[in-house]
Amino acid sequence: MPIAFNEPLSFLQRITEYMEHIYLVHRASRQPKALERMQCVAAFAVSAVASQWERTGKPFNPLLGETYELVREDLGFRFISEQVSHHPPVSAFYSEGLGQDFLFHGSIYPKLKFWGKSVEAEPRGTITLELLRHNEAYTWTNPTCCVHNVIIGKLWIEQYGTVEILNHRTGDKCVLHFRPCGLFGKELHKVEGHIQDKNKKKLFIIYGKWTECLWGIDPAAYESFRKQERRGETPRKSQSAIGVEDADTEVDAVPEVQDTVQVIPGSRLLWRINTRPPNSAQMYNFTSFTVSLNELQTGMEKILAPTDCRLRPDIRSMENGNMDLASQEKERLEEKQREARKERAKEDTEWQTRWFQQGRNPHTGTPDWLYSGGYFERDFSGCPDIY
Repeated sequence: MPIAFNEPLSFLQRITEYMEHIYLVHRASRQPKALERMQCVAAFAVSAVASQWERTGKPFNPLLGETYELVREDLGFRFISEQVSHHPPVSAFYSEGLGQDFLFHGSIYPKLKFWGKSVEAEPRGTITLELLRHNEAYTWTNPTCCVHNVIIGKLWIEQYGTVEILNHRTGDKCVLHFRPCGLFGKELHKVEGHIQDKNKKKLFIIYGKWTECLWGIDPAAYESFRKQERRGETPRKSQSAIGVEDADTEVDAVPEVQDTVQVIPGSRLLWRINTRPPNSAQMYNFTSFTVSLNELQTGMEKILAPTDCRLRPDIRSMENGNMDLASQEKERLEEKQREARKERAKEDTEWQTRWFQQGRNPHTGTPDWLYSGGYFERDFSGCPDIY
């Protein structure tokens, strides 16, 4: 694929964007009640995909053994990820709170499906968040992401599918429905759901847009509002229909962005997206958090693993605006990876991961890649030469 379709980040750095709203996890850890903690965790799960809004550039595929670390003392966490498999591609990550309040880890192996005019990425793999002070673990899987008009027309993105977040200690569950666009675009970006206890009693209603904000309200107040709405007793914002092209046309119609979320009286704000930089559109629609991910400050090379994405020459060349060199370096790195794979096959040896091991998720029992430890002790003598 031509490098012009890429953005100057590795997929490992894209995963790191989960951490942009990590304050929600710190807030969850401080909540005394399980319901309030689940509200924060639900908001965090939605916020984790918010950075994908209008991000139509493809991140670079990580090389086998590639890593990315991020330490943010101001945000209270450190993060490490590794590309642990190439066929199929699997990215594993681990993060911990600097105040010993949480662990956040998982492995992602997106399943891509091509539908002619669109590409669908189903993010297989379990996401796990542990709130250590409460001895609680939450698990979920992210929604499906679809990019429309990959051949011709204006690119646009939607997220859809059901996300279920389970509190393994209490049995509470949050069910979030990421709505597909629909025929007239009225459902675009919408998220609706609820929190229920282990007996399936609804405790809290959640609604909003993953591109904008998330609100919550008591179920009784929500039902009362909906009844009034059905009787026509509440003011309703007009939703203008949009033109939708026939199914056999070459372009998927780009839905208009509908009015912002209608806030139900008595609702509480759970999360709001961060404002993007003024020049975001000229920077691949990056957020302020994302812009900083590839920074290579003076002295960093001495402490980073030699496999870190920041040291990858094709991404660095693209960020510097040298597209020809970036394309050449990308081809060189891919060829080097192929030759290394042939050499291992000839010697009948298997690739050895450095920081993660295959195992089973301690909470779900499903296959997972688990952090082995030791990265931040910074003994990188056994790291492979991948660049």
